[in-house]
Amino acid sequence: MKPHRSFLFSFSEKYTLLVLNTIGTMVLARLLTPDDVGVYAVGAVLIGLAQVVRDFGVGAYLIHAPELDRQQLRAALSVSLLVAWTLAALVLAASAPAAWFYHEPRLRTTLQLLSINFLLIPFSALALPYLRRQMRFAAIFAINTSQCAAQMGCSIGLALLGWGYLSLVWGAVAGAVATLLATLCCRPPELPWLPGWRGVRTILSFGTVSTAGTVIDEMGVAAPDLIIGKLIGLADVGIYSKAMGVINVFNQLVTAAVSPVIFPLFALQAREGRDLRQAYLTTVGYISALAWPFFGFVALMAPALVRVLYGDQWDAAVPLIRVICLASALFSTFNMARYLFVAMGEVGAQARLDAMTVPLRVLALLVAAPFGLYWVSWAAVAGALLRCGLTYWYLRRLVALRCAPLLAATRRSGAVAALCLSGVALLQQWRPQGQALPQLLAAAVLCALVWLAALHYVRHPLANECSLAARKALALLHR
Repeated sequence: MKPHRSFLFSFSEKYTLLVLNTIGTMVLARLLTPDDVGVYAVGAVLIGLAQVVRDFGVGAYLIHAPELDRQQLRAALSVSLLVAWTLAALVLAASAPAAWFYHEPRLRTTLQLLSINFLLIPFSALALPYLRRQMRFAAIFAINTSQCAAQMGCSIGLALLGWGYLSLVWGAVAGAVATLLATLCCRPPELPWLPGWRGVRTILSFGTVSTAGTVIDEMGVAAPDLIIGKLIGLADVGIYSKAMGVINVFNQLVTAAVSPVIFPLFALQAREGRDLRQAYLTTVGYISALAWPFFGFVALMAPALVRVLYGDQWDAAVPLIRVICLASALFSTFNMARYLFVAMGEVGAQARLDAMTVPLRVLALLVAAPFGLYWVSWAAVAGALLRCGLTYWYLRRLVALRCAPLLAATRRSGAVAALCLSGVALLQQWRPQGQALPQLLAAAVLCALVWLAALHYVRHPLANECSLAARKALALLHR
C-alpha cells in the first residue's frame, strides 16, 4: 500500500475511534463519579504496565525484522503465549496486595476481571503488527473499530444499569473479545496457528532490550495516577485522568494515526540506507504544525472543553490541562524519536534514554504530590524539559541532528501556531462570556480556518498535503 493511502486509512481509523471514544467519554462522565473513574484508572494503569511486558517486543520485532519466515512467526506466537499467560497469573495474584496498598477493595475485583484480557490477547497479538508491516491499514481499521465500539457500548449499557466502576471493567473485557473475533476474520492466512520454539531466543533477546526501555517509559506515564492515588486520593486520580483525556486527544488525532505508518517507513528507509535525519526533520515539521496550534487551543479553551466533554463536576481539571499542554507542546518535537531509534535497531539507546529520564520524572512527582494536583502538573513540565534535552542529545549522536536544522524545520510551524492562537485569543476578548458549546464551536471554526490560511501564507510543507487531500476529496465527490 502506498504511504498516502496508508496515512488515509490510519487517520480514518483514529478519527473514527476518536469520535466513538469522545461520545462514550461524554456519556460516561455524566453517569459515573470521579471516584468510580479513579478506581478504574488505577487498575487500568497497573494493567497498562503489564500490557507493555505482554508484547515483549514481539510487535516491534515483526515490523523491524528484514525477513520473516514461518519459523520466526511460530516463535513469536510462542513468546506471546508464554508472556501473556504468565502475566495473567501475576495480575491475578497481585490483585489483593494492590487493593491493600490503596485501601480499596474494589481494585481487587477490577484487576481480577482485567486479567481475563491477557488470556485472550495472544491469539490476536501477531496479526496486528504483521498487518502493519504489510501496511494493510484497512484490516487494522476494522479490528480496532470493532474493539472500540464493543468496549464503549458495553460500558455505557452497564453504567446506565448502575454498575458503576464495573461498567468500565466489563467494557474493557468486551473490547478484548471483540478484538479476538475481528482478528479471526481479518487474519492473514500465512500466520501460524501453532507455536514453535526455534528462534524464540532471538526474539527474547530483541524483546528484552526493547521491553526494558518501554516498561521504564510506561512507568513514567503511569506514575502520576499511581502516586496521586496513594498520596492524594482516588477521586483526584479521576480528575487528573480527565485532564489527561483532553490532552490525549492529540495522541488519538495525530500521534496514534501517524506512528503506525511512520515506524514501518522509518524501518524501510533504515533497511535501504536512506537519510534518516532528513526523514525525521520532515516528520517534525509536520507534527509541530499540528501539535503547537492544538495544545495552544486546548489551553485557551480548557474551561469550555471541560464543560462540553465532561460537565461542571470536572471543572477542577481546567488548571491542570493548561499546564500539561505546555509539557505536551514541548515534547511533541521529539515524540517520534522513539520510532526512529527502534527502526535503526538502536533499542538499547532508547532503553538508556528511558532509564535516565523516568526516575527523575517520578522523583519530581513524589516531591510535588503533597502540594496538590496543580504542582503535579508542573512536575510533568519539568519532566518534559528533561526528556527533550536528552532525546536531542541522542538524536545528535545517532543521526547527526543539529539545532539549526531542527529550528529551521519548525520555524514555519511556530508562525502558524502564533497566527492561529492570536485569532482565538481575540475571539475570547470579544466574547469573554457565553455558553460553552457555542463558544467552543466558534473558536474551533476560527482556529481551523486561520490554520489553513496560515499554512499557505507561510508556505509550510504541510500546505501541499492539505491541497492534495482537498483535490482528492473533490474528485471523489464529483464521481
